[in-house]
Amino acid sequence: MKTVDIILNKLKREGSVTAKKLSVDLKMTTMAVRQHLQGLEEEGLINFHDVKVKVGRPTRNWTLTSVGHSKFANRHGELTINFIDSVQDLFGEEGLQKVIDRREEQALKHYQSHLTDSHTLAQKLQTLTRLREQEGYMAELEKTEKGYRLLENHCPICHAAKRCPSLCQSEITVFQKLLGQQHLIERVEHIIQGQRRCVYHITEAK
Repeated sequence: MKTVDIILNKLKREGSVTAKKLSVDLKMTTMAVRQHLQGLEEEGLINFHDVKVKVGRPTRNWTLTSVGHSKFANRHGELTINFIDSVQDLFGEEGLQKVIDRREEQALKHYQSHLTDSHTLAQKLQTLTRLREQEGYMAELEKTEKGYRLLENHCPICHAAKRCPSLCQSEITVFQKLLGQQHLIERVEHIIQGQRRCVYHITEAK
């Protein structure tokens, strides 16, 4: 992978990164990193904002622009939207919901087949995170004081989900069925609502 692609991926996953941090992560000089950042900025893929610090000069943080975000593939975006429109035109809302229900059923079976050897919540979430990463969601798992956070830094079905929000609810339904009613799953950040990633809190149900 090219250095510029690695930088774009890190910005997609981390949201905001300094040149200094990139130089450490990439084992490059800060000067070399800044040259790459300047090139990406000229292409309109990234921009920066300065953060004031207590001592010294402000820290420059780099983030993706909307053009930069669009560099990350969405699965056959326009084709999927056309398919959704066609199903709705031919079979109505009820027919479209049947298609979504079928997709949900298939996703659940796929994940369940990989979770047969996962018995604890941690094991299930680790496996689910790995599967979501393979599907292009740039998924990460974090332990919290009350449970876990599943982070999805990219949504490969974003265009389709904006056209058909039921797809997003379907994903929560699948997660809930996988983890059981003893756990509460709450989406606290949502890409199609303008946030940069989707974040799910997983805690024990009260």
